[in-house]
Amino acid sequence: MNKIQKTCCLLPLVVGMAATSAADVGDTKFTYGGFIKLDAMMSSYSDGALGAQSLGRDFYIPSLTPIGGADEDSQFDFHAKSSRFFVGTETKLDNGKSIKTKVEYDFHGTGGNERVSNSYSPRLRHAFVTYDGWLFGQTWSTFQDVGALPESVDFIGVSEGTIFTRQSQIRYSTGNFSIAIENPETTVTPYGGGGRIVADDNSLPDLAANYKINLDNGYLKVSGLMRQLSYTGGAVDDDESSYGVSFSGRLNFGQDNLKFMLSTGAGMGRYAALNASNGAVIDSNNQLNAIDSTLGFVAYQHHWGDGWRSNFIYSVLDVDNDPMLVGAGVTESAETLRVNLAYSPAKKLTFGIEASQSKRENSGNADGDMTRVQFTAKYAF
Repeated sequence: MNKIQKTCCLLPLVVGMAATSAADVGDTKFTYGGFIKLDAMMSSYSDGALGAQSLGRDFYIPSLTPIGGADEDSQFDFHAKSSRFFVGTETKLDNGKSIKTKVEYDFHGTGGNERVSNSYSPRLRHAFVTYDGWLFGQTWSTFQDVGALPESVDFIGVSEGTIFTRQSQIRYSTGNFSIAIENPETTVTPYGGGGRIVADDNSLPDLAANYKINLDNGYLKVSGLMRQLSYTGGAVDDDESSYGVSFSGRLNFGQDNLKFMLSTGAGMGRYAALNASNGAVIDSNNQLNAIDSTLGFVAYQHHWGDGWRSNFIYSVLDVDNDPMLVGAGVTESAETLRVNLAYSPAKKLTFGIEASQSKRENSGNADGDMTRVQFTAKYAF
């Protein structure tokens, strides 16, 4: 049996047992890994509970905190949907350069039930190829700073305070600078309020760029976004310009660190706070008006020693809505305070517990809050 046959035969066993993270086949190096993660959470809502199929029961989504329910309610949930797996390749080409690929899945998809199987469909997270400074495929938006995300037991943790988008793009990076054209999509609020319109009418790609400044004790990053908001439907046929700027970074203080982000713009929409606010609203003249928003977070991580650490996190969103246009039901503001304690008895094994208090207010000045205590066990391989 030759080298290629041996490696291919071993791959299913190696992946299943998580015994290694790399294998070579000819000029190509394969890497694979991911993690298994269990989440258990108790959630208490001031204004009624979330529905059985709500994503807000799997992880924190600011726009789903209930408002206007009759009574307080509580729910307990277990799931392993955050578990993920990736495979990557790196191949030496005959011109002396390398080409890399990565594909990654998790299980925040559809399917299954809690009566019998708890089955869930794999969901594509990343699928891209990189070559000579270029990236082609789906991954984190160039407008997002993944490195600034703090350690949280929750899937994201700073949902209302962060730029967070994965999508297809063409990106070029040189040194500390990156620029990309990315998949466009416009979300719109109808005049007077109502269900979200996902337009899919854009004629131009979104343009995103960032520049990273390395420091002796961390880094700073400035990111920018320019895009077209577009919608054609009924009596509406309009385009509107949109922009966003984001300032983020990490500062190290010995073993401890401070992470932060501050973003603001007009029409950021789906890029900000998991689309808690739409990009635009239709006015009485059937034209699009970009919706202004500002959001941010700050997180301090302290290491207690011997694998113990805590994260103290605050995130906030403020949306400049005109109630005459958007109605009374859309999200006006959201904020969360969370504290966690994590313990890693070994480098790749982590147990954590986190308490959080979240509040959401809508444009009609009604509000609701959620208190959640969450436990996790995570093994990375």
